[in-house]
Amino acid sequence: MRLAQSVLEPEGYIVFSACDGQSALASVARDAPDVVLLDVMMPGLDGFETCRQLKSNSATRLIPVVLVTSLFTPHDRIRGIDAGADDFISKPFNPRELRARVRALVRVKRYTDDLESVDAMILSLALTIEARDLTTDGHCKRLGGYAGALGARIGLPESDLGTLRLGGFLHDIGKIGIPDAILLKPGPLTGDEYALMQTHTLIGDRLCGELRSLRPVRPIVRSHHERIDGSGYPDGLRGDAIPLLAHIMGIVDVYDAMTTERPYRQPRPPAVACQELVDEVKRGKHRRDLVETFVSLVEAGGLPLAGGYQHS
Repeated sequence: MRLAQSVLEPEGYIVFSACDGQSALASVARDAPDVVLLDVMMPGLDGFETCRQLKSNSATRLIPVVLVTSLFTPHDRIRGIDAGADDFISKPFNPRELRARVRALVRVKRYTDDLESVDAMILSLALTIEARDLTTDGHCKRLGGYAGALGARIGLPESDLGTLRLGGFLHDIGKIGIPDAILLKPGPLTGDEYALMQTHTLIGDRLCGELRSLRPVRPIVRSHHERIDGSGYPDGLRGDAIPLLAHIMGIVDVYDAMTTERPYRQPRPPAVACQELVDEVKRGKHRRDLVETFVSLVEAGGLPLAGGYQHS
């Protein structure tokens, strides 16, 4: 890789080198580079396995990895793709090609970093909204944990569990558009005030819709107040028309509201809240199988301890 270093450093890049796969992993963790060039034929961990470990680590999986190799067989290229490689350069490489490929991948990394920064800003905004109402402290974190636990119990894939955890933080982000006089009103809302409060689902949906990375969360943000009898909002969805992840969030949202202290009442014990959910199933509000599974989680102590009645 000395040749690569001699080509890239004059272009203004800072180049870190490692003599083997383990050293490369340590260097990436320490130095957080924008691009990783891996020689396939390294001692110890080869380039394929080093790439695979980088791509399986949430802290490094978004860093572009280029495999540098003299191997040209389709089998070896497929191995590289399976390991998560973003690009390939064959040896001996052309210096102009190397510079062009590194430039392109650095741009990709910059775009990715920008998206992550926007996501972080949106999450911070969601927590700021929660902080407006001291009575809901920890609500977002609890909902993410509760929804993730229920999703795991019914066997949802990890991608959906991640969406549920993120949805816990973002489900009420649309409340940024609700005036404090309504959001923080200690007593019952009037009909007009309640109608305005309901628009937080639409506001949140539009906010998330502007970011591709948050689109999987949009059904949760928009539809977590829908009920299977059609009595929910904003669209009056019925039955299976309600997205599964939104339905899960709706159930845990009701549970958390009942088991946390509010200005107008004390928190209810988990058993009482579970019975109320069962009663709402009988009234056609929730799916029976989801509520029964959630109740079994509560009874078995399978919810994350994140506040609420359990800590009072």
